[in-house]
Amino acid sequence: MMELGIGMFGDLQIDPQTGKIQSNQQRIQEIIEEIKLMDEVGVDFFGMGEHHREDYAVASPEIILAAAATVTKRIKLGSAVSVLSSADPVKLYQDFATVDLLSNGRAEIMAGRGSFIESFPLFGYDLKDYSTLFEEKLDLLIRLNTATTVNWTGKHRASLINQNIYPRPESGSMPIWIAVGGTTESVIRAGKLGLPVMFAIIGGSPINFKPLFEVYEQAYTDHGHDLSKFQVGVHMHSFFGQNSKEIADWYYPFYSNQMNRIGASRGWPPYQRTQYDYGQSRHGHLVIGDVNESVDKILQIQETFGLTRFSAHMDVGSPDHSKMMKAIELYGNEIIPQVKKALQK
Repeated sequence: MMELGIGMFGDLQIDPQTGKIQSNQQRIQEIIEEIKLMDEVGVDFFGMGEHHREDYAVASPEIILAAAATVTKRIKLGSAVSVLSSADPVKLYQDFATVDLLSNGRAEIMAGRGSFIESFPLFGYDLKDYSTLFEEKLDLLIRLNTATTVNWTGKHRASLINQNIYPRPESGSMPIWIAVGGTTESVIRAGKLGLPVMFAIIGGSPINFKPLFEVYEQAYTDHGHDLSKFQVGVHMHSFFGQNSKEIADWYYPFYSNQMNRIGASRGWPPYQRTQYDYGQSRHGHLVIGDVNESVDKILQIQETFGLTRFSAHMDVGSPDHSKMMKAIELYGNEIIPQVKKALQK
């Protein structure tokens, strides 16, 4: 059965008139309230992003997840993503093992390269090592997850010789997911390693990702991994309301302002309402609408890709906390049950 969860990056609200940025303290406390509600309404998992920028509230997902562990009972708690290339895998693993113990075995790590590069100079890494850093640190992270005593040598970090890694997660290991954008190389690597993959479909038409899903499954099976344990998910920008047009119109300024803020540094043209409307269509990448439209879109995506997970990225542009809470309620109380019921037929 497919799991349905929520991902967040911890976007801060920015007043379009004054440029005033919401306080980190306020947004972090709102996030904990939102995760608590997710747990209460039956959302399967939560993922928290890592950013090192003025317009995001969360630099350390594991600290947010540790706080969330104390106010939740069943929801799985992971990152979305941990920027592995600029992290120390040993410290990252210890932190998530601690979250796992606090949550009685609900922690997951989602490793990725990240969509921003601020963490590289911040932690003393060179962007020219972008690819080798990720490969090497992923190798170490996997090793940490499979053995208490570790021997390991790499280029970018001091060697480990008979080092014992503590604490250990409750069951001895944790799920490790790989987050990918659109690169074939990343998809093949995850398939070879037999690791579950989360595809970020955050623009254009989802069907364009179909070849990457096929390459991933081929690499997974070619390397002898158990298809009964095959897991694949998508992360898509989402928001929910009682009326599709009303919620889309209300959410558009938050979404477009964020697209333009990010786009300004990347040379993107100004975001247009036509892009948003296409994204909402059955061919697009947005799951924004009422319960019935959202259920239909999620089921369509599931059928296209054979998903085991769907992650609704719900805080792009930091919509109001009160609207976020209502959207979470709709997702947990109505959308998730309807999707699961349809998949059981």
